[in-house]
Amino acid sequence: MGKAWAMIMVAGLALAVAGATALRLGDADARDEVVPQIAQAPRTDLQPDGHVKVRRPANLDGNRAETIYRAIGGQMAQSYGESQIIVAENYLKWRRANLAPYRSATHGARYLNNYANAVAKDHYVLDGEGEMPVGSIIAKDSFTATAAGDVFTGPLFIMEKMAPGFSPAGGDWRYTMIMPDGSVFGTTNGEGSADVAFCSECHTQRGKRDRLFFVPAEPERRALLVPVN
Repeated sequence: MGKAWAMIMVAGLALAVAGATALRLGDADARDEVVPQIAQAPRTDLQPDGHVKVRRPANLDGNRAETIYRAIGGQMAQSYGESQIIVAENYLKWRRANLAPYRSATHGARYLNNYANAVAKDHYVLDGEGEMPVGSIIAKDSFTATAAGDVFTGPLFIMEKMAPGFSPAGGDWRYTMIMPDGSVFGTTNGEGSADVAFCSECHTQRGKRDRLFFVPAEPERRALLVPVN
């Protein structure tokens, strides 16, 4: 799926820039405010079997990443909600597992936040035992920050634990990717299933407990300028 995948991901990246809120950081080390401005798409390395990786991603500390997220998070969720998928409309009401957005190498060097629904929240811990209960949902919204100072929203990644037999090879997880304009890129055993197959493959090969990736310890310990609910 090399050429087709590359074309789809380039189109998705263009939508991320043209169809979503974009910000320019300016001098990220000298000021905390963000000024709305259309960001230009960064050059990318296309990876047919994974996410588009951002070239020269910014290295934001926890306070800076959180300041940006608080400026754009609400509009990100509103755009995801255009998909009319209930998770996309409600995930901001769930418990967030991290205190500040963290950069994820396994998600294209984007900055992510991990949200767990009511079924998952008490089980979503690395040192837990057994598989996650059916009905557990993990949602990860994302944004990209580049060293050039551009910020734009990325996809919303969703994992939902389904009933036994839904996807035995994938641990019965359903993966869904929603683009920044609210379009659904793909969902396991549904439309665009082949386009999100790499999600299952990556989580199966590299995930920890029950194929999950957990929040890095450093952002959890990092003190913030503002409290998080």
